[in-house]
Amino acid sequence: MTGSRTATTTRPVVRPEAPAPPRRRSGAGRRRLRTALAAAGFLAPSLLLLLGFWIGPMLGTAWVSLQDWNLIGVPTFVGLDNYTELLGDAEFHAALGHTLAYLAGYLPLVLVCGLAVALLLDAKLPAMTLYRATFFLPVISSWVAVSLLWKWLLNPADGLVNRILGAFGVTGPGWWTDPDWAMPSVVLASVWKDVGFVAVILLAGLQAIPRDVVEAAALDGAGWWRKLRSITLPMLSPSLFFVTVISLINGFQVFDQVWVMTEGGPGGASSVVVEQIVSYAFSYGRVGYASAMSMVLFAVILLVTLAQLRLQRRWVHYE
Repeated sequence: MTGSRTATTTRPVVRPEAPAPPRRRSGAGRRRLRTALAAAGFLAPSLLLLLGFWIGPMLGTAWVSLQDWNLIGVPTFVGLDNYTELLGDAEFHAALGHTLAYLAGYLPLVLVCGLAVALLLDAKLPAMTLYRATFFLPVISSWVAVSLLWKWLLNPADGLVNRILGAFGVTGPGWWTDPDWAMPSVVLASVWKDVGFVAVILLAGLQAIPRDVVEAAALDGAGWWRKLRSITLPMLSPSLFFVTVISLINGFQVFDQVWVMTEGGPGGASSVVVEQIVSYAFSYGRVGYASAMSMVLFAVILLVTLAQLRLQRRWVHYE
């Protein structure tokens, strides 16, 4: 008789899983954290200055633009009344139009003249260091001194420019005393002062262009104009974009030369936005209204700059 084995089933023993050990920060993670903390420490002084002298005043200006204030009494909250008044202010509209007219004359001239000077300074000529210093000298000069100089040069009665024109039998215009020539007078002074800055930036861009590319184009028979149009300008486009943005921002804020040369005249023919802001704030005691003008000007500059940043994809080449 054989014995039978009874099959028995055994259930697996389920043991509770041990808790996972806490993850330790990897060496790369710790290094990134230390780098970020070090960068924040180095940037903190600059960020504090930026907050105290740029962001803070900008927010304060936005708040003052909602007030009726004369710099002495207690501000009175008026909401958007200052902005509503700006919509119907003919003087502000005229000042904004004069600012745009200034930009229309100033920007092409300063870019073309700056490029011409940069190409000249990039040539192999003797005493080139002296030429570069001479062209850059107006940039570091005071706007008041430059404006007074050009006010004398363009004096309708005995200015040097009209004397030279008279020597060729040409009757010079009234310049800053003539409503039709007041803004061109300001444009001439501005271009003369700023062309050195534009030239230095473009000169740095020219010297970054590989010489072998230009020499290869010359060996292929490309002339001066062909090399400028097909090689120099495309490879110089990042520098051109930079000076265009900077010149536009500075052009919207034109003030010193207008204040010294024409004081916004004659008859308001050269009045610009910043000149209106200063007049309303310190001459008329309407600080809230002047702050509203400042915020509108800030919005215009911001929109124009954002449009330039978007349009740069079509003509700026970073390769």
